[in-house]
Amino acid sequence: MVMNEEMMDAIEKNLVFLSTANEEGVPNVVPIGFARPLDEKTILIADNYMKKTIKNLHENPKLSLIISDAKSFPYQFKGSVKIFKSGEYFDQVVEWAQNVMTELEPKSAILFTVEEIYSVQPGPEAGKKID
Repeated sequence: MVMNEEMMDAIEKNLVFLSTANEEGVPNVVPIGFARPLDEKTILIADNYMKKTIKNLHENPKLSLIISDAKSFPYQFKGSVKIFKSGEYFDQVVEWAQNVMTELEPKSAILFTVEEIYSVQPGPEAGKKID
């Protein structure tokens, strides 16, 4: 599954919520302001203040993301992540974050590969996988 332009634009322009779980399955949800699609299948996320989220992703590299304005953009994205503490993706996150707030010092870059997209539109289509 790939994201369309509307989905990618909504992710970049809105607060998103990330859901993770540790190896025992204990869930965690956090709001994130630094998420940017790189292409139709990948989203770059800045780890500025993550504690439980990054710990969970090291234990269980699966992620679910939803856009805060789910009424206008009713999509849930699920997939896998890779974490970078140096290199190209990390450098992009540092530049991006510091252009927004010079005092930010990202700890890592999270590269999220979207594997499935679901509807969260209320009604009979809720939870339906989008092809």
